[in-house]
Amino acid sequence: MSLDTTFRHSEQKGGRAICPNSNVVNIAAVGDVHCPYVDPSYLKAMLQEIDAKADVLLLCGDLTHEGHPSEAAILAELLAPLRCPTIGVLGNHDYEMGEANIITQVLRQSGVIILDGGVHTACGIDFVGTKGFAGGFDDLALQPWGEPLIKEFVAMAKLEAEKLESSLKQSTNHHRVAILHYSPIRGTVEGEPEAIIPFLGSSYLENVLLRYPVEVVFHGHAHHGQPKGMTKNKIPVFNVALPLLQKAKRFQTPVAFYALTVNSPS
Repeated sequence: MSLDTTFRHSEQKGGRAICPNSNVVNIAAVGDVHCPYVDPSYLKAMLQEIDAKADVLLLCGDLTHEGHPSEAAILAELLAPLRCPTIGVLGNHDYEMGEANIITQVLRQSGVIILDGGVHTACGIDFVGTKGFAGGFDDLALQPWGEPLIKEFVAMAKLEAEKLESSLKQSTNHHRVAILHYSPIRGTVEGEPEAIIPFLGSSYLENVLLRYPVEVVFHGHAHHGQPKGMTKNKIPVFNVALPLLQKAKRFQTPVAFYALTVNSPS
């Protein structure tokens, strides 16, 4: 397998890449929209409210429910009218039918930037992203020892971490934001059943962030986890899975907003 990190997107003036006049960039992030399992009319209203408030929208995987391109087409139709640039990664559900490449194409045709490694620059910020993978955390992380299938499993976790690292090596920007589906830390998956925690993220991702820090990390996947945690080097990590945000923001728009001050937004 090769790393899909040879490209670098740059923001375009006009169209969707509209940045604020101030140095404060308002980032909105949400994952696990599971379209159309989550009612598209609900998603449409949510996205319209986000678009009125955000300068950039981040989508943290599980964009479809069963991985059908037809589901991605429904979501693409909802995302196409948005003013703010939209950047995301795929999640495990998007791979279910083996059509992840087509899902990526459908969403990109509507103006959404889907990262699988690589860098996209918008509003003075370098956004890096990859899906990530399972494997567990810290001393309990699965090791590449024993049967070949175990070694292949760990190799996939390492491959996703390598995509993230390669992307960060490309970026020379002080302002960097990481977009993931799987968590890089245990803290934001606490609250899930103990038995599935190793399948919700991997410390291989955090190890990259210790070497190549970013300003903030957003991920999804853990519907019953914690909304916020921190890496060992004090990078804030936000779990923005829609079901979790719906519980935490019962009477508000279920999206995480984060204001990032940049040196030069345009």
